[in-house]
Amino acid sequence: MPELSATALRVPASGIREIVNLALSRGGDVVRLEIGEPHRPPAPHIAEAGAAAARAGTGYTQSAGIPQLRAELAEDLRRRYEVAVSPDRVIVSQGAVQGIAAVLAAVLRPGDEVLVPDPSWPNYEMQTLLFGGVPMRYPLRPDNGFVPDPAEVAALVGPRTRVLVLNSPGNPTGAVTGRPALHRLVEIAARHDVLVISDEVYDEVLFEGEPAALCQLGAPHVVSVFSFSKTYAMTGWRVGYVLAPPWLAPTLARLQEPFLSCISGVSQAAALAALSGPRDGVATAVAEYRRNRDVAVRLLADAGIHPVVPDGAFYLMVPLAPGVDSRRAALDLVGHGVATAPGTAFGDVARAFLRISFAATEAQLVAGLDRLIAWHDKSGGGAVATEGVGR
Repeated sequence: MPELSATALRVPASGIREIVNLALSRGGDVVRLEIGEPHRPPAPHIAEAGAAAARAGTGYTQSAGIPQLRAELAEDLRRRYEVAVSPDRVIVSQGAVQGIAAVLAAVLRPGDEVLVPDPSWPNYEMQTLLFGGVPMRYPLRPDNGFVPDPAEVAALVGPRTRVLVLNSPGNPTGAVTGRPALHRLVEIAARHDVLVISDEVYDEVLFEGEPAALCQLGAPHVVSVFSFSKTYAMTGWRVGYVLAPPWLAPTLARLQEPFLSCISGVSQAAALAALSGPRDGVATAVAEYRRNRDVAVRLLADAGIHPVVPDGAFYLMVPLAPGVDSRRAALDLVGHGVATAPGTAFGDVARAFLRISFAATEAQLVAGLDRLIAWHDKSGGGAVATEGVGR
């Protein structure tokens, strides 16, 4: 048999998926707080638009997305951020993940470095490795609210640095980086001819602070990436979009053909309905996430556990005892009836943290946290229970 490519072998497995697979194998006795997925289905008008498109029959579409959707996305960005955007700069992608992949494929050369947050969504590093790049982590420290220090990022920029990834609100931390710091980071990137990928998937899931809105800068070296998954509870529909500068957009549109030919016409019809139909469901969901955040923070604080309170997204980083391997803790917790994502899945800085998602019903959240707190109390924050687990 032919050998696997060295590039493919460099891509690690997801530490989140390890827990997902284990939780699924245990069946319904595990409260699942490990995955970043809204528990509510999409609004009825969204689902019906997709169903209607399926019933009518749909075939191949334009590789960069149907013109109606691209135009509506440009208009939506104008409404929300007061920027004039040509639809030609909007590329519809198979979720934000494929949009980011297309950008990296367009600009990375073998050995190029990509600055990624630590902790961060693991797919940044996985995709960088897949396209022959070198991930370089910049720290998001808990004592700094999990937001980047521009000076630390600037110190990591070198002659091979090609891309800087920013993410606000952040996954896994829910941290919202202030615009002055974001604009400083964009200036640093411009000075070194570095492309900025601004992952703004959670831009409408905000409790405090402002969205990154880097498209307002009009900077030619900034790419903004968005998704329908979190805002409209459309994770399974797989629709995202990239707002690219004019020099990059045509290449991204061309790359969509070898990547996937086109996005599902059914999913694009649903996405168009999400933009043009009632939006009250978005505000309702964000209000529910805020309530769940406050419930989670209160329950943990009452148990003597004090996480950094997130300002956006729907994640909470739960601290363990110093030095605890969170992968072992997460594996052990599944046996205690609750699934969480280990901090080791997101880098080095949060190795002694667990990420929980509070995009759940309040009953599910409370039940899962009760099990987590009981385990935390009994194990000394994981110091005892994880000995020997996962070896």
